[in-house]
Amino acid sequence: MSFITTKDGVQIFYKDWGPKTAQPIVFHHGWPLSADDWDNQMMFFLAHGYRVIAHDRRGHGRSTQTDTGNEMDTYAADVIALAAALDLKNAIHVGHSTGGGEVAHYVARAEKGRVAKAVLIGAVPPIMVKSDKNPGGLPLEVFDGFRTQLVANRAQFYRDIPAGPFYGFNRAGAKVSEGVINNWWRQGMMGGIKAHYDCIKAFSETDFTEDLKKIDVPVLIMHGDDDQIVPIADSALLSAKLVKNGTLKVYKGYPHGMATTHADAINADLLAFIKG
Repeated sequence: MSFITTKDGVQIFYKDWGPKTAQPIVFHHGWPLSADDWDNQMMFFLAHGYRVIAHDRRGHGRSTQTDTGNEMDTYAADVIALAAALDLKNAIHVGHSTGGGEVAHYVARAEKGRVAKAVLIGAVPPIMVKSDKNPGGLPLEVFDGFRTQLVANRAQFYRDIPAGPFYGFNRAGAKVSEGVINNWWRQGMMGGIKAHYDCIKAFSETDFTEDLKKIDVPVLIMHGDDDQIVPIADSALLSAKLVKNGTLKVYKGYPHGMATTHADAINADLLAFIKG
């Protein structure tokens, strides 16, 4: 297994497949998952000749179950360390949900030449929590509820999310996959509860507005209009107005986990953007 060790001694697990001379695509997973959530995309882009990389965020998956550094500044610093260790240049960074926030925070801070393009899929920017500045956001009580359920019975909470709103399996006529639900649960339970608890604040309260304004590479913003986890009106529609060189693509009826449920459509659009 491959790891890098950060300045504060945390081991970050990563996968790095394909020709080292090929253009790298780096995948950033959502909360509370792991690099395994990108299995379909990793295999797809590997078959298309790209170098594909995915890491487990600190406290998630196979990385150290740290009780510190579980916030966006440190997450971005970890990606900076990974990019330096693997000498990634001209990379495409693709982030889903919390991973989209990590991409925005990293790309805004990346060394020149490291990043070619960025993709935000069902991503949390600009900011999720409701405030006077962000009246369309979700109330803090929603995220307090997440924290309460996480501590009370993490195993059940991590069953209910994928079985319900994450993949839209709670919608009438949805084609439910028990394997997908179980795989979400497996990934979630691999990580550390303290890191996952802290990460709720990181993904809900971090304001990515200035990050989005700083990004000067092309950005593809992909979002389902039936996303029940990160509602589109207060995320993608606002982010698209903040980036300098952005393209917004809205998917009618698609859920938050659309990279899994509609992988063929998402992969095709990702490939077109990367090649374009």
